[in-house]
Amino acid sequence: MDYRRDKTFSLFSFLHYELTRDYLLEHDEERFSAKREKVYSFMKIPMEVERYMVYGFMQCTDSFLFICTFLPIRVALACWTFVTKPFSKCFGLKRSDKLTPAKICDLLRAIILVLCSMLMCSIDPNILYHMVKSQSIIKLYIFYNMLEVADRLFSSIGQDAIDALFWTATEPIGKKRKHLGIIAHLVFAVGYVTLHSLLVLLQATALNVAINSSNKVLLTIMMSNNFMELKGSVFKKFDKNNLFQLSCSDIRERFHLCFLLFIVVMQTMKEYSWKTEHFWLLLPDCLVVLVVEICIDWIKHAFVTKFNDLPLDIYRDYTTSLAYDMAQTRQKHAFTDCCDLVARRMGFIPLPLGVVLIRILMATVTIDNGFTIFKCFLIYFILIQLKILNCILVMGRACDLINQHKQDKALAMSPVNTKGATNNKDACKFGAKEVSMNSMHASVIQQKSNMCDINRVEELKDDQLMPNDLGSAAIFANSTVDLKNATLNEELLKTTSENNRMEHMESNMTRSVINITTDFDNGDGLKRAESEPVLNCSNNGENGMTH
Repeated sequence: MDYRRDKTFSLFSFLHYELTRDYLLEHDEERFSAKREKVYSFMKIPMEVERYMVYGFMQCTDSFLFICTFLPIRVALACWTFVTKPFSKCFGLKRSDKLTPAKICDLLRAIILVLCSMLMCSIDPNILYHMVKSQSIIKLYIFYNMLEVADRLFSSIGQDAIDALFWTATEPIGKKRKHLGIIAHLVFAVGYVTLHSLLVLLQATALNVAINSSNKVLLTIMMSNNFMELKGSVFKKFDKNNLFQLSCSDIRERFHLCFLLFIVVMQTMKEYSWKTEHFWLLLPDCLVVLVVEICIDWIKHAFVTKFNDLPLDIYRDYTTSLAYDMAQTRQKHAFTDCCDLVARRMGFIPLPLGVVLIRILMATVTIDNGFTIFKCFLIYFILIQLKILNCILVMGRACDLINQHKQDKALAMSPVNTKGATNNKDACKFGAKEVSMNSMHASVIQQKSNMCDINRVEELKDDQLMPNDLGSAAIFANSTVDLKNATLNEELLKTTSENNRMEHMESNMTRSVINITTDFDNGDGLKRAESEPVLNCSNNGENGMTH
């Protein structure tokens, strides 16, 4: 409307125009449709996050239950082998049992648990509770935050110390040794586990004081501390691998919180002589703490994916990566144990939690008659059944995810899809010639086309290295899992066809390029995965985040 040419312009005409003017949203249909899809994706994020979190939580549970159930049995078998081996050599008996590296690692785990539990026996949880309770609320709040920071620092260095101990104890004799010796590494590992166990016990004590306080002020302050996590995560720049690290850390924190709440329940029920009415009074506060943690995770991941334009199915890739990890530890020629792999991937180390559990059980459970011993064996048997059931569920889910991933990869790499992608590429070139555009836009399209050709060549080279023996029984075959500290197995998740690759390049949504190499040993035909390979940061132009 041109007010300068309108001779009848007046205040009434202006108000009439402002109150009756019309506009059509369908003129910008593409933009509004994209906004609607973003809203739908935002609403679906909690469900996708929970699917990934539940599977990762089950892996952490499997790792922790292994320490509580199967490790004592494996240690007993290893001790029997260690005791009978000299007699077998002395009398010339042929035995198939050997003190394998896995048995040596189990013995070292048991030694660490026993020594650290003996050191923790000098600490009385009741005295520790009253010492923490006597402090002011502000001091406890600062103290709890310091414990959280220290817990993350200990988790980062802990698995390195344990891995160094295991490798020092099982390193082949023929290799040149450059280390301090197994005793020095064992002392360092015992010191680490003891300090980390004390830290976890202090966290549980602080949470116990917060829950059992009369005014609940400290508990409210602790829960409000979770909202500060949003400020430190939501407004940061994340790519696919960084979000995977954050997601693994959230899984570990959730399991850690559940363990702390279990310790709080054990200590509180012991003080009230295991009366059930006190449990029902304690349960709402524990559920509130857990629900707040879950809601914070939902909000955090929803906004992180929104601000960084990450796709909705990214958590499905994360779950598939964890599934390949689980298949890696169950194959015949495994390179690591499930506990160690979960510790590398998520920063979850079960040994300190096992020491704390032993200390709490010693303080809360009194064995004074045969019936109590029977109940302990019954609980141990139930834990074994729970471990077996959880392992079956985790491995079954892993097989389904691996089979689905291989089907998607085969479908994406089929000749029909490749031909369709080529036709779409030619059509895009023909359309670009027909539509008038400036020279800068044309050069950008040409660069993207060249990049597609390069990626196609690289994908063909990578497919020549990809084996075809990982069939339906994935747990018995060699997987191509890449044992990174906390990075995604991106090479396994390369299922995108050339057609989708072109669409992703043309869209505004930026996706990380999957290019992590794996090594293979041609001597025995088995793929070898490095323990800590270096992330190949090629194609930086596509890996960058759009603003």
